Amino acid sequence: MLSQQTIDIVKSTVPVLEQHGETITTVFYKNMFEAHPELLNVFNHANQSQGRQQAALANTVYAAAANIDNLSAIIPAVVQISHKHKSLGITPDQYPIVGYHLLGAIKEVLGDAATPEIISAWGEAYEVIADAFIGIEKEMYDNAEKLDGGWKTFKDFKIVNKVIESDVITSFYLQPVDGQKLPNYEPGQYITVRTKIDGGEYTLNRQYSLSQAPNGKEYRISVKREDENTPNGTVSVHLHQQMNVGAMIEVSVPAGDFHLDTKATTPVTLISGGVGITPMMSMFDTIANETPERTVAFLHSARTRKHQAFNEVLTELNNKLTNSSYKALYSEEGDGFITRAFLEQHVINGSDVYVCGPTPFMKAVITELTAMGIAEDKLHFEFFGPAVQLEKVKA
Repeated sequence: MLSQQTIDIVKSTVPVLEQHGETITTVFYKNMFEAHPELLNVFNHANQSQGRQQAALANTVYAAAANIDNLSAIIPAVVQISHKHKSLGITPDQYPIVGYHLLGAIKEVLGDAATPEIISAWGEAYEVIADAFIGIEKEMYDNAEKLDGGWKTFKDFKIVNKVIESDVITSFYLQPVDGQKLPNYEPGQYITVRTKIDGGEYTLNRQYSLSQAPNGKEYRISVKREDENTPNGTVSVHLHQQMNVGAMIEVSVPAGDFHLDTKATTPVTLISGGVGITPMMSMFDTIANETPERTVAFLHSARTRKHQAFNEVLTELNNKLTNSSYKALYSEEGDGFITRAFLEQHVINGSDVYVCGPTPFMKAVITELTAMGIAEDKLHFEFFGPAVQLEKVKA
């Protein structure tokens, strides 16, 4: 437990963190990677180069400081981040390294304003927060190993099929080399694939949503080729161009807290943009297989028909279900975008609404849904990559 004095000191730093948070986390990552380049085998280099990871960590540190007297308020965020850590194989021995360089960055950026009392208080606070992460992640690792066919971090898989789904999206069917049954997962969860590209110094990790219902035999990921979006495209282009049937790749146990509630019977509205369709495919496929009587609407936005994956499959599933609707819009073909009017017409009243897609799409759709009065506990969403802050919207 933290003393009241420590809590008061940490909370007093909130305005400073709000102003200098990203500068602190930028210095933190620079110094940590210089001292421990082996950690570059874990972190997403594209998120680093674009500043997304620095911003995400700054938001996390700020939230921890603001809620240091009520850490239970940030447990949902801790769980979400812990899922990411689990999928990357983060270990307890890495937390002291992070703590050392985070405190060092605070001292470096704030200078004399970072008094010994402030550094000491933040040191105590970091230990408490790190212990929370370590405890939650240990439970996740233990549970992953206990699953039928489960494992702890990574194991070898083979690409057994490769299917072009659209001009930009290709599906990869993955089976474990050891031939073991695969553990089930929640529809909407993701895996991390780990690979090393020829000539590259470090291992590259990318997280991809599983895009079909669990079947115990294979995992399917459907990857958008990001060749117009360097450096994001390093791994996706490698997968599309170099990884063919028979190629080996390391895969993590499925993770993530964005998933369909398969025990509920309430209506569901699935809203996706672009490659955000992938976790929704797993959800829709699961509903069709397990609870075909459940009411569901699938709303999708793509640039063109050539960019969209799974249109034929979605049409077949929609025709198969008795309480289902499927609508697709194509922004470059005159159909327009998913607007407030479109949402008001097609979102099922009282449904749980799941949203996934590019950040601008997510912000626009979630803003409209919130303004429409969709309750917070009915609105579920996931950003690809580090979490992004959303402004609260008043109806």
